[in-house]
Amino acid sequence: MSLGPFRLFERLIDPVAPPGAPAGRLLGTPVPEAAPPRSLPGFYWHFLKQTRALFLALFVAGMLVALMDAAIPTMIGRLVGLLTSHRPETLWAEAWPTLLGMGAIVLLGRPLALLLQNLITQQGINGNVTSMIRWQSHWQVVRQGLPFFQEDFAGRIATRVMQAGPALRESIVQVINAVWYILVYGTAALGLLAATDWRLALPIAAWFPCYALLLRFIVPRMRDRSREASAQRSALTGRIVDSYTNIQTVKLFARARDEDAFIRDGVLGLTEAFQRQMRLVTFNGFALATLNAAMITAMAAIAVWLWTRGDIEVAAVATALPMAWQIANISGWVAFNVTSIFENLGVVQESMGSIAVPPTAPDPPGARPLRVPRGEIRFEHVRFAYGRETGVIQGLDLRIAPGERVGLVGHSGAGKSTLVNLLLGFFRPEAGRILIDGQDIAGVTLESLRAAIGVVTQDTALLHRSIRDNIRYGRPEATPAEVEAAAARAHADAFIRDLQDWRGRAGYEAHVGERGVKLSGGQRQRVAIARVLLKDAPILVLDEATSALDSEVEAAIQEQLETLMEGKTVIAIAHRLSTLSRMDRLVVLDHGRIAEEGTHAGLLRQGGVYARLWRQQSGAFTEA
Repeated sequence: MSLGPFRLFERLIDPVAPPGAPAGRLLGTPVPEAAPPRSLPGFYWHFLKQTRALFLALFVAGMLVALMDAAIPTMIGRLVGLLTSHRPETLWAEAWPTLLGMGAIVLLGRPLALLLQNLITQQGINGNVTSMIRWQSHWQVVRQGLPFFQEDFAGRIATRVMQAGPALRESIVQVINAVWYILVYGTAALGLLAATDWRLALPIAAWFPCYALLLRFIVPRMRDRSREASAQRSALTGRIVDSYTNIQTVKLFARARDEDAFIRDGVLGLTEAFQRQMRLVTFNGFALATLNAAMITAMAAIAVWLWTRGDIEVAAVATALPMAWQIANISGWVAFNVTSIFENLGVVQESMGSIAVPPTAPDPPGARPLRVPRGEIRFEHVRFAYGRETGVIQGLDLRIAPGERVGLVGHSGAGKSTLVNLLLGFFRPEAGRILIDGQDIAGVTLESLRAAIGVVTQDTALLHRSIRDNIRYGRPEATPAEVEAAAARAHADAFIRDLQDWRGRAGYEAHVGERGVKLSGGQRQRVAIARVLLKDAPILVLDEATSALDSEVEAAIQEQLETLMEGKTVIAIAHRLSTLSRMDRLVVLDHGRIAEEGTHAGLLRQGGVYARLWRQQSGAFTEA
C-alpha cells in the first residue's frame, strides 16, 4: 500500500504548533496561549476545538461502519430467505442483483469504511492529538512560577503531562464509537425487527432501559474510582522519581529499607485503589452477561414461537437471532469502552491538577521588554514576608549604581537570597517596588528581565545533556569556538577535554548525567560560570558562586570573575567574607533590614555586625 494515504492523514495536524498559530491545515482554530479551563468539559473543549474537523470526520466514518454492521444480520436473513424461496438452478439468474449488492457491501463497502475510520483514528488522531496535548500541556507547565514546582513532585507533574494526552484522546474516540454503535445499531435493530413483527422488537426494547440502568449505576462509581486510582498512580510515580533523584542521599545514609517502605506504601495504595476499580468491572461484566443472556433467550423464544404460528418466515428468524447476538456483543464492547472512558476521565481529571492551573507568575497585562542601557538597580521600600505577618524583607531601600559591585552580607535567613529572588521575579514584592534603569520590573516581561541578569548559584544543577549544550544554554546562538573560549576563561576546558561518558562521547560532547551528577561540585560550578560568561548579561548575580571550589581553583577563577564583572552591575552573596572583600560596597542585612553598609575596611573600623562576622570567621580560621 502506498504511503500517500498515511502521510495525508499524518500531516493534518501540527502537534507542536506554537501558540497563536493554527493547529493544522484543516483546522483554523489558533493554539490558545491561556491555560485550559479548570472544569472537565471546558478542559476537553480546549483541546477538542483545535481538532474538531478531524473528530467530526471520525464521527461520520463511525456512522458508516455502524450502518454496515447493522446491515449484516439483515443480509443474513435475506440470504436465508432467498435460499428457501428459490431453486438452486435459478437462484443466481433470479437474484443476482441482490447477491451482488450484498457482496459489494461485505467485500468493498465495509473494508473501505473501516479503512477510512482507521486512517482518521490511527494516522490523524492517535499520534498527533496525543503529542499536541502533551506539547501544549508542557508549554503551560514550564511557564509556571518557581513555587509551583517547589510544592509538588517533579515526577508527578511529568506523569500528568504525559498521561493527559492519551487519556483525553482515547476517551473522545471511544465516546464517538460507542455513541454510533448504540444509536445506529440499536435503532436499526429495533426498526428492522418491528417492521417484520412488532413482537420481535420486544426483547431489545426491554433490554435498552435495563442496560441504561446498569450504566447509570456503574458509570459514576467507575469515574470516582478511576480518578482515585489515577491519583494513586501519579503519587507512586512521584515517590519513585523522588527516591531515584536523591539516590546518592539514600545510599549515603544507608536508607534503602526506608525507601522500600516509602514506595511500598505507594504501591499498596495504588493496588487497593485499582482493586476497588476492578470490582466494579467484574460486577459489570457479570450483570451484563446475565442481561444479554436473557435478551437472546427471549428473542429466540419469541422468534421460534412466531415461526411455529406461521406469523413470520424463517428468514425473519435468521435475521432476529444474529441481530440479538450482535447487540449482546456490541453491548459488551460498549460497556468495556464505558469502563475505559471513565478510567481515562479519571486520569484527565487528575492531570488537570497540574495542567489546568492559571499561571502562578504571569507577565502583567501590557508588560514591556526590559531595556538595560546602564544597569542601575533600586529597591524602594520593599517588603516581602512569604505571606506571613513578619517579613523576611522589611521596608528595604537600596540603590546600586551602574557598574557598581555590591556584596550582600548577613547571617543565614537575613534575606540575602530572598532579595535576589525578588530581583529575578520569582516572587513579587508585597509592598514597594524594584527598578532597573528606572523601569519597574513589575511591568516588564519576565523573559526579558531574566535575559538581562546572569546568575551563578551555590546549588548548580546541569541539564542531562552534553557539556557543550549546557554551556551554550547561556547563549544558544554561540559558535563552538565561543563555547570553548568561555570554558577556558572559567578554567573548565582542561577537565572537559578529559571527559568521556558511558556511550563513548568525549570532551564537549560528553553528557553529564541527571543534574550533572557525573561531575564534581567544583566542575559543575565551573561549567555554570562558563555558561554565564557566555551569556554576558549586563547585570550579574553571584550567589555563593565559588562555594564548591577548592582554594586554588577559587583563586584562579576569582581572576576570571574580575574580568566577568567588568562593566557590569554586580550583586554577590558569599558566606566566606574574604571573597567579598574586593567589592565596591558591602551591604549588611539583619532581619530583612540594612544594618550597615560601606567598604570592607570601613566596616571593620565601625566594629558593628560585619566586624563581628569577620572576627568569627577569622577566629575559626586561626583556630583551624
